[in-house]
Amino acid sequence: MYPMRLSSILLLFIIFACGEEVEVLPYYNSPDFMPHFITNEEEIFEKIDHTIDDFRAFDQNNLLITQRQIEGKIHVANFMFTKCTSICPIMTNHLKVIEEAFFNSKEVSLLSFSVTPWADSIPALKSFAESYDIKSKNWHLLTGKTEEIYALARKSYFAEKELGFTKDSTDFLHTEHVLLIDRTKRIRGIYNATLKLDMKQLKEDVLSLLEK
Repeated sequence: MYPMRLSSILLLFIIFACGEEVEVLPYYNSPDFMPHFITNEEEIFEKIDHTIDDFRAFDQNNLLITQRQIEGKIHVANFMFTKCTSICPIMTNHLKVIEEAFFNSKEVSLLSFSVTPWADSIPALKSFAESYDIKSKNWHLLTGKTEEIYALARKSYFAEKELGFTKDSTDFLHTEHVLLIDRTKRIRGIYNATLKLDMKQLKEDVLSLLEK
């Protein structure tokens, strides 16, 4: 369990400014997910140096998706595989809350990276999307090179409970975690996608970032 992570409740910081309450999402800069509550722009760029690395993958519609497609957007990321019969079906169904809330939004993207890209071909991802009635143009089910996806998951998204950046691509990656990334590619939230409450909180947090 991550330090300072209360069950299914995202940490928020309430700032009282000019008599108004302002909710501030934390920044996460390391795999231990220690929250940093910062509002000053200069201080953010000085202290929060971790950002999501560039990537290259193909989605269920055979579209090449890179950082270029999500540049300046808020995005939500998770890791799954189409043959999973445990947490992946639950995660996918719960993430439909996010799909419905930001259906075809030009400011929000949802990225679901396959952790078995050798098995999850583009047709397999397409079939998976159809089976869950995924229709939003901004929900990309992604496949690519195994080592690149695993490095991205562990070094960029800090996706596992353990300090996954010490592992290599031979160690199977399987996690229920969903990450919220802001327009500057910084991590702003971690959620358990098997919990509906967390997905509702994720929706609210995306809306909060959209107001910035």
